[in-house]
Amino acid sequence: SDFKNKKVTIMGLGISGGGVGAAEFFAKAGARVLVTDLKTRGKLRESLGRLKGLPIRYILGKHRQEDFKNADLIIKNPGVPNESKFLALAKKSGVPIETDVGIFFDLCPAPVVGVTGTKGKSTTAFLIHQILKRKYKNAVLGGNIGKSVLEVLPKIKKGGLASPSQGGPVILELSSFQLEALAEKKKSPHIAVITNIFPDHLNRYSSFAQYAKAKMNIFRFQKPEDFLIIPEDNRLLEKLTKNARSKKIYFSKIVAKSIPFLSLAHNAANLAAAIEIAKLFKISRKEILSLIPRLKLLPHRLEKVGKIKGVTYINDSGATNPGAGIEAIKATRSLFKNGRLILIAGGEDKNLDYSVFAGEILKNADFLVLLPGSATEKMKVEFQKHLARTKNLKLKAVIDAPDMKQAVIHARRLAQKRDAVLLSPAAASFNLFQNEFDRGEQFVKAVKLLQ
Repeated sequence: SDFKNKKVTIMGLGISGGGVGAAEFFAKAGARVLVTDLKTRGKLRESLGRLKGLPIRYILGKHRQEDFKNADLIIKNPGVPNESKFLALAKKSGVPIETDVGIFFDLCPAPVVGVTGTKGKSTTAFLIHQILKRKYKNAVLGGNIGKSVLEVLPKIKKGGLASPSQGGPVILELSSFQLEALAEKKKSPHIAVITNIFPDHLNRYSSFAQYAKAKMNIFRFQKPEDFLIIPEDNRLLEKLTKNARSKKIYFSKIVAKSIPFLSLAHNAANLAAAIEIAKLFKISRKEILSLIPRLKLLPHRLEKVGKIKGVTYINDSGATNPGAGIEAIKATRSLFKNGRLILIAGGEDKNLDYSVFAGEILKNADFLVLLPGSATEKMKVEFQKHLARTKNLKLKAVIDAPDMKQAVIHARRLAQKRDAVLLSPAAASFNLFQNEFDRGEQFVKAVKLLQ
């Protein structure tokens, strides 16, 4: 697969790293790279900075037909909708359309552990990588987390479960969009992990069934010698995976709950999945137990960011859907039984249902501070419906905040000793923030200002 002198159009540079990794990979492979993005130079400043000094041409703020018609290869960002008229034009002109993850699976010489799920996939991939790295020094982490898949490709050495000393396994966090791209190539990872599934991204998918189908591509093209790891006692996943040809392994929260690793229940599930992977890679239980106290967790996922005047501040900006928000509320409530819960939530809608989430807040939060956005408006409608039906409520007040700094100031005024202030938006971050990481960082910054 020689890309030298090939005209490669990267469609969508983006701000999360995938486009950057692809542009760098093809530029270093000697291709004639053109990057095009509807965002302006100002919005893409950070991504452009990472590509400084590479021979790349840029068309920003618009797309041009000729960059799609005359290319030898198009690499589309997973976030670009398949219905794009520019992609249709490329197809009509006979130009192949690929994604970074598709190219990666074509060229990767080592076994791949793919992790997906609505919630917990980043943490699970992160834990798997930390555990495997102790034995397999060359283990690589990439995908939706850390580095773009093409950025890590040059570091990967050939190796496998049989001869791991030469090359480490590759751990990839895979989104539903990336899995759709893999399905087009009829490829699935050697080891697939599904952490859980509930509705998300319904602004991109017409129904939950369509979203679930995209996620299930992770095992769709597996062979009998491959492995599929799913939670036990999950009837929906059991049904969705019934046609899997690979060997099924179940992970149980019970296994991890007996291990003193962060008393939060959702981490028990993530750790349990990581333990099953470690066993496949012949890491003993004794070795796993010795590693656990040293394991780190990711930022923006129920991350304790500070304790000020007896009030604990928790950053769960990674909660971008109601299911994740509900998990966070339950986990925090169980840890702060003697204190009150002040929740900061809200943001933009992905066409999701907020009725259960609203009910959970009314029962479990003492105060609610809302960030602006279309999901916030939906939450307010659901509150009214619940209030008409029930009188037995914990929630004492709802406050609107124009931005994160004000939201944190409101929360501080409401909080007393032993309380928890939890940012778990249960919504998307666009409009007010660049992405959920920016949202989390703004929360951390606002909390630091309180000191």
